[in-house]
Amino acid sequence: MNQQAERILWSMAIPGFGQFLNHKYLKGITLILLELLINSGSHLNQIILLSFQGRIPQAIATTNYQWLMFYPCVYMFGIWDAYKDAGGTAPFAYLPFVLTAFFGTVGVIYSPLLRWNGRLLGPVWLPMLSAGIGLFLGVLLRVCLHALHKISKPSPYKS
Repeated sequence: MNQQAERILWSMAIPGFGQFLNHKYLKGITLILLELLINSGSHLNQIILLSFQGRIPQAIATTNYQWLMFYPCVYMFGIWDAYKDAGGTAPFAYLPFVLTAFFGTVGVIYSPLLRWNGRLLGPVWLPMLSAGIGLFLGVLLRVCLHALHKISKPSPYKS
């Protein structure tokens, strides 16, 4: 497994772990503290538990949205930063991370309102599904921009 993939997977486990592997200890500690603060303030563990049990109305009632809205951005920043510090420097590589954070945050905002087949998805499932859409669109946009960038860049071998 290459370094970027390893850092991404550790950062997915807990934001900050990838930074520790990259020897960026201050960033790692900061991200872990932010994770704990947001997790506690939003009641994230409790809403995950209620969501997995199918008790979505209770999960919505338990959620502190003013805290939870920070989570997708901090989470995705931790993943992107660990990837970047491990040598992930491909052009437009930030786009999947940024769009995942954005769509995840939008999912948090609409989670108490949006229904799928008449059912509320709640503060765990809708942000996760929204983040998946953001990831797909980010990868697609990155591939398209990378292709356009290659086409528009003049070749040094043409005369």
